[in-house]
Amino acid sequence: MASPASSDSDQVLVEANGSTRTLILNRPKQLNALSSAMVTGLLKCFTSYEEENTVKLLIVKGNGRAFCAGGDVAEVAQSINNDSWKYGADFFRTEFLLNYIIATYSKPQVSLLTGIVMGGGAGVSIHGRFRVATENTVFAMPETALGLFPDIGASYFLSRLPGFYGEYVGLTGARLDGAEMLACGLATHFVPLNRMSLLEESLKRVDASDPFAICGIIDQFSKQPSLKGSSSLNRMDIINRCFSKGTVEEIISTLEQEAPSVSDKLVTAAIQSLRKASPTSLKISLASIREGRLQTVGECLRRE
Repeated sequence: MASPASSDSDQVLVEANGSTRTLILNRPKQLNALSSAMVTGLLKCFTSYEEENTVKLLIVKGNGRAFCAGGDVAEVAQSINNDSWKYGADFFRTEFLLNYIIATYSKPQVSLLTGIVMGGGAGVSIHGRFRVATENTVFAMPETALGLFPDIGASYFLSRLPGFYGEYVGLTGARLDGAEMLACGLATHFVPLNRMSLLEESLKRVDASDPFAICGIIDQFSKQPSLKGSSSLNRMDIINRCFSKGTVEEIISTLEQEAPSVSDKLVTAAIQSLRKASPTSLKISLASIREGRLQTVGECLRRE
């Protein structure tokens, strides 16, 4: 293993296989939550490999049972309490720059989304060209419960989900499985867990940057999963009716009006999530997603 990141940290490991580089998020005990060293290391890798003609494909994956559970907000909060706001400002600036570079990258990136994918973990994967979910993938943007809002360019990709599904996912922090990620467009492929290692080995043997060639390889291992009967995507009529409203108060009121007539667990869970979340975060999140529909990914990241 040799890596532009290796001098900074063993929290991002790099495997070189021919013209493929595999970036491994390596904080398994912290569910690969992104530290300052990790975002700096990833940024160095992406900027370096952009210029290297010998590198044609990037694979990103997590070590352990999570892809990445998000940014290490505990580390940021602790630094503010102990020192000043500067560490947090530097962290978010570097993270958002990384997100933008991934979103505009010239070479294909394949993210192998096994386990938890939340917050900042979505930022280093969803903006890339290929996102491979599996049966143990759990996706969420839980920021409103933390007093934050879906950032890392989430106002760009959430606003482009079907109907008002982005508002539902972003405001409630609802958890999606791999089949739901594929169905709504957050994932590009679904590969069964027992075939992921075979996919990875095939990708490591690729000597091309052609997205069609990469897609063809992933397609060989992919399947079309069925949505569970309880999936929120089977409730799009209710989601669109409620989450299309202009204000958070109207969204909650409409959900509460729906509750007695539909006896739907989704409605009850959505109301509970919204009632527990930070009211300020909910308002910022709704405005952010709505603005994101009319903005580029760069404009979304700059505003966030």
